[in-house]
Amino acid sequence: MQLGITMRINGASPKLSMDEVLEAERLGYVSVWSGEAWGTDAVSPVAWVLAQTTKIKAGTAIMQMQARTPSCTAMTAMTLHALSGGRFLLGVGPSGPQVIEGWHGVAYGKPLGRTKEYIEIIRKALAREAPLTYQGEHYQIPYAGPGATGLGKPLRSIVHGDPSLQIYTASITPAGLRSAGEVSDGTLPIWFSPEQADQVVKPILDGRAKAGKLRDLSGFDLAPYVKISMGSDLQACRDSLRPNLALYIGGMGARSKNFYNDFAVRLGYEEAAAKIQDLYLSGHKKDAEAIVPDKLIDEIALVGTADRIKDRLQAWQQVAKAGKLTTMVLTGATVDALRVVAEAVL
Repeated sequence: MQLGITMRINGASPKLSMDEVLEAERLGYVSVWSGEAWGTDAVSPVAWVLAQTTKIKAGTAIMQMQARTPSCTAMTAMTLHALSGGRFLLGVGPSGPQVIEGWHGVAYGKPLGRTKEYIEIIRKALAREAPLTYQGEHYQIPYAGPGATGLGKPLRSIVHGDPSLQIYTASITPAGLRSAGEVSDGTLPIWFSPEQADQVVKPILDGRAKAGKLRDLSGFDLAPYVKISMGSDLQACRDSLRPNLALYIGGMGARSKNFYNDFAVRLGYEEAAAKIQDLYLSGHKKDAEAIVPDKLIDEIALVGTADRIKDRLQAWQQVAKAGKLTTMVLTGATVDALRVVAEAVL
C-alpha cells in the first residue's frame, strides 16, 4: 500500500504549510493532493509544491471540468508535468451542480458523458498524433456552433505531452466509479471502508471490464481519502471529524441530490444519514454533528492513539494485499501522524 496526503490550505487568506509535505516526501509518501471548491484553486498549490520538492508527486483532486476547457487543462497538465520532471498527476471531475451553476455560472449538464469526452480530448492532446479534432455532445473542436467565426482550425500542441500521464477522477457514486474504471487511470473516493471495499471496487472493475481492461486493479490507482486525527482522547479525535462529515452527509448538495448522503446509506447508515440531513438543512448543524455515528467514523477514518491507529491500519493493509486498494491518501495529518502511519506501512 502506498501513501499520500492532502494539502492543508485554510482560512480566508490562504496559507500552505510545507512542513507536512516535506516530511511526507522524506518518509517516502508518493503523492500530495490539492482540491478546489469555491475558494483556492487546485492548480496553484500544486505548482507551489512541485517547485519546492524533488521526489513526491503532486496532483489536482480535482480540477472542476466546467471551469476550464479540456484543451486548457491539457496545457496546464503538460506544462506542470514537464517543469516537474514528470511528477504531476491530473485529477478532473464534474464537482456538483451547486458549485458549477452557483459559482461558475454554467450548466452542470451530464457529468458522466462530459467526463468521458473531457478525458478523451486530453489524451488526444497529449498523444499529439494529429491536429486536435473532436466531435461530441459536450465538446466540438474546432468549434463551429453559434457565434463561431469559421476561422478555427485543428491545431497540434507545440509542447510534446506525455501520453502516460496519469489521469484521475473523484467519485463515490456507482455510476461515477464505473466511469472511472472505464476511462481513467485512478480515482480518489472521499470515503472508503475496508470492511465494505466492494462498495467502491466492484463498480470500478465493472467499468474496466466494459472497456476491455483486466478485471482487477492492475495499472489502476484506487486512492481513497482517509481522515486522521491522532491523540490520547479518542472521543475528542472523533469529535474533530464530525463537523466535516455532517457537512458532507447533511449539507453538501440538495436534499434530493447528495452523493455523500447516498454513500453513507450504502455503507449501512441510512437512518443516521436521514437524521443528519434533516438537522443540517433545518439549520441545526451542531445537532447534526453530534449524531454522526462513532462506528462510521471508526470505519472510514483513523482516530485515537498511535497504537490504536497502527492496529486499525492492519485492516487497510489486508485490503491492499487482496488487490482492492493501492494508495491511502491521509487528510488532516500532522507531522507526527505522518510518521506513525509511515512506520506502520512503509
